[in-house]
Amino acid sequence: MAYVDGFIVPVPKAKLEAYKEMARTAGDVWMEYGALSYVECIGDDIPYGEVTSFPRAVQATEEETVVFSWITYKDRASRDEILAKVMADPRLAGEEWKQVFDGKRMIYGGFQAFLTL
Repeated sequence: MAYVDGFIVPVPKAKLEAYKEMARTAGDVWMEYGALSYVECIGDDIPYGEVTSFPRAVQATEEETVVFSWITYKDRASRDEILAKVMADPRLAGEEWKQVFDGKRMIYGGFQAFLTL
């Protein structure tokens, strides 16, 4: 069954276009190295919850929105191999990412799929 990397990150609304451009580049890199899919979603209906919510999870401000992303792979071994190549790719190196969003507030993790309908 597939393996999934999931990400939630706050992005300043004023920098959404720059984020989209960077995401397109990142998506191309991931797909080139063998990811099965690469999806980026901009928050549309993400209310600020009283106890927990997507905005609370990443401490999003009124000037930010939440981006929810995932990448799928054949399996964990494929993910580990692809991720190593992605992290070494010069197209994703540099300080540009730090200028578009606060990576310290990004939430991410790898997940083993158990059901796909």
